[in-house]
Amino acid sequence: MSLSHVLLIASILACFLSGSSCKKSNKLTFSNEIVEVPDNDPVPQYDQIELSTDKAIYKPGEQVNISIAGIDNIQGVKVRYKHQNEILSEENINALQWGWQPPDVDFTGYLVEVINTDNNETTICGTIGVDVSSSWTKFPRYGFLSKFPALQATSVNEVIDNLNRFHINGLQFYDWHYKHHQPLPFVGGQPAEEWKDIINRDIHLSTVQNYITVAHNRGMKAMFYNLLYGAWGDAADDGVNDDWYIFKDVNGLNKDSHELPKPPFVSDIFLTNPANEEWQSYLLNEHDKVYNSLDFDGFHIDQLGDRGSRYLADGKGINLSATYAPFIEACKNRQPDKYLVMNAVNQYGQSNITFSPVDFLYTEVWSPNDTYNDLSNIIKNNYEFSQGKKNTVLAAYMNYDLADDKGFFHQPSVLTTNAVIFAFGGAHLELGEHMLGKEYFPNNNLEVTEELNKRLIDYYDFLVAYQNLLRDKGQFNTVKLESLSNQSNVLNWPASAGSIACIAKLVEDRQVIHLINFNELAQLDWRDNNGEHKTPRIIEDLKLELSSGKTVKSVWCASPDVAGGTSIQLNHIQEEHTVRFKLPKLEYWSMIVLEFN
Repeated sequence: MSLSHVLLIASILACFLSGSSCKKSNKLTFSNEIVEVPDNDPVPQYDQIELSTDKAIYKPGEQVNISIAGIDNIQGVKVRYKHQNEILSEENINALQWGWQPPDVDFTGYLVEVINTDNNETTICGTIGVDVSSSWTKFPRYGFLSKFPALQATSVNEVIDNLNRFHINGLQFYDWHYKHHQPLPFVGGQPAEEWKDIINRDIHLSTVQNYITVAHNRGMKAMFYNLLYGAWGDAADDGVNDDWYIFKDVNGLNKDSHELPKPPFVSDIFLTNPANEEWQSYLLNEHDKVYNSLDFDGFHIDQLGDRGSRYLADGKGINLSATYAPFIEACKNRQPDKYLVMNAVNQYGQSNITFSPVDFLYTEVWSPNDTYNDLSNIIKNNYEFSQGKKNTVLAAYMNYDLADDKGFFHQPSVLTTNAVIFAFGGAHLELGEHMLGKEYFPNNNLEVTEELNKRLIDYYDFLVAYQNLLRDKGQFNTVKLESLSNQSNVLNWPASAGSIACIAKLVEDRQVIHLINFNELAQLDWRDNNGEHKTPRIIEDLKLELSSGKTVKSVWCASPDVAGGTSIQLNHIQEEHTVRFKLPKLEYWSMIVLEFN
């Protein structure tokens, strides 16, 4: 008779003698008090020295050039190259700069770890992610640029260098243009050296050109921003026909417009019909001039969301969302080698956009999509729309009301929102010359603290290093995971205030489990308008029990909040369909991976 059977009989006898009721349960056969969850090896110390790579993304076969700073003595320091929990190679560091040749495998993420082993204790000196992908649109990490005054080369390099450290592989050039219907002005047959934008800011052609060049040197793609249906009040002078517009009334008397305060804006924006072939020809001719003059890689297409009931010049009603796909098709036919991305404002028109030739999906999130659960639903819906073929970027503006005045972004809200977006396989449009707090990208009232900046670097390294588990196919599922500690409840997604949320996904022969810590939150509003969310209570050595019908050969975890995102092997025990292990630490977000035989 096995020990577990003896303990079961003893437990039943004790219940009988005490007069209490005993029910059959897993806890009797595998009780927390009877069978201890095995301890893990100590978590490595983490120093977070400065590591950098020369590019944000590498093509298969390219050498990765790595630099290290913030360390005086490299004697005994090593570098370790990892894919998920597998160490690919390890070598001594002999200089502050060196090259690494990754495996010749496309669309793969790696973590580079600089380590120091002293007295048999390993310290993670620093980590950095590496993305080897032939196309940036497989795992888009989208940033932005919003200011194009006369800038010295050193200023341009500083901005791009910073974005490179976050592995931003595509840039949206926001409000770089002159007029929406005439984005690039010409003087004497040549592009103007400078012009004013819609809010009367100075835009310099040389700055736009320099940003594109420096971004390309880092492997980033440059996307020019424009509306698909925008015209200024003087557009008739530039050849825009009144029959191309959209109207608020069936009589064609009131053009639909996006009204803007004047000053500082110099015009309202009037809406044209994107499906009108004459308008398409007009605007795409203007875009050809842009491509012929500036080395942009594609067009970031913007819209203004659901406009309600609208009409054409002949009085016929128009389904605005149905016009998006024809417009995008026309763009692709005109410039087949250029990338296309379109903003689905609060998902408006997303089902139409998805099946057009856009390279990934992009959603600007507004109310009523106010909770973390809403963010996850958008990402999952986009995944389903595209049958798992197109990943998602969310434009989700943090601490929105706080950004009305000068101040700082609130670290708990930023990290929790990124944890949710990244865990569900999305990316967050938030980083440019500054961090975004408003839909008008030049707004830079809120600053990023030094601590938050360091934490965000770890989060973006994590997004890159584990992109094959986070963003590379897989199927969300539900698992039975239970906390054996009294520290907090673990509940399956959707998130519940005051608990730990569990998100599960099957990726090939791995069960991936994300735990996101909401234990100090009373509200689940992701934007945290006034920056009031509390820092989560850190949980250490969280005992967990998972029901699994498969034999588990290995359990490991990783977290952007722990040791630079390095993978940590966990000891586990399994009896029949029950697996037990300890999670070393949960702050905001931890990922657990179970590998099956």
